[in-house]
Amino acid sequence: MLRRLSPVQPDSFAFTPDNLAWAHAQMTKFPEGRQASAIIPILWRAQEQEGWLSRPALEYVATMLGLPFMRALEVATFYFMFQLQPVGRIANIQICGTTSCMICGSEDLIAVCREMIAPQAHQLSADGNFSWEEVECLGACTNAPMAQIGKDYYEDLTPEKLRQLIAAMAAGQVPLPGPQNGRYSSEPLGGATTLIDTHDPVQPYNGSVQLAVDIGDTLKRIDGAEVPLLTPWLSAKDTPEGDTTEEPQPAAGAPVDETGTTKQQAQAGSAGRPVSAREPAGAVRGDADPGKA
Repeated sequence: MLRRLSPVQPDSFAFTPDNLAWAHAQMTKFPEGRQASAIIPILWRAQEQEGWLSRPALEYVATMLGLPFMRALEVATFYFMFQLQPVGRIANIQICGTTSCMICGSEDLIAVCREMIAPQAHQLSADGNFSWEEVECLGACTNAPMAQIGKDYYEDLTPEKLRQLIAAMAAGQVPLPGPQNGRYSSEPLGGATTLIDTHDPVQPYNGSVQLAVDIGDTLKRIDGAEVPLLTPWLSAKDTPEGDTTEEPQPAAGAPVDETGTTKQQAQAGSAGRPVSAREPAGAVRGDADPGKA
């Protein structure tokens, strides 16, 4: 599918201070001169801040990483997770339309989006608050049909439940994500039938649902201040000045032979063939006496 930038573009783009600090931190994951490897997470953060990737955002990220604009454009147009057109100010609703969800009613959910948001995918609603699209499998097949809205999964949906979710978001509310039919996670509808002797859940909600509840507003755009900036990979580089500790060597402490090379480092005695009386170490194939074969 040919993907192009939107004809409607903002005048400029800039990261918020917290997002800029986050982006610079991602660049430190890579060796000097290889910062371009951070392009995907940084483009993703730009999209999380604005909702989509504009040309100014692509130019901004490309300049930050020392890349030609075309390189950033190649990445953004290749991966369908990047939105190249404006999305709803409140939410872009992504309906899973793959097998399990389709069988369980995703087409009815799409009909609700056509009715309440816009007739076609990637179109903005009349008030600009919502947009929608059909996407490939989101990996929540047991809880089909489902949709990803913002950063969260809304599972076990019905057309009426989706209507309620859209209405609640339009009213400024942040509906509880996760299963919408009372399930804790992905156990059978009639209740768990295995691992029933385990302890009751420590948290009232499962996994990412609990995280969403703890964070609060998971619909709003990410400005970088939602959670602390953590860079655990930097600790390995923060060695004291003057520390000359060398990295451990595979043959450290092993005896050295007469060549000055440890046995672990020495070249193989033969070209990948087992040593035997017929073919001793170092023998060239064909040296063995045919009469003794």
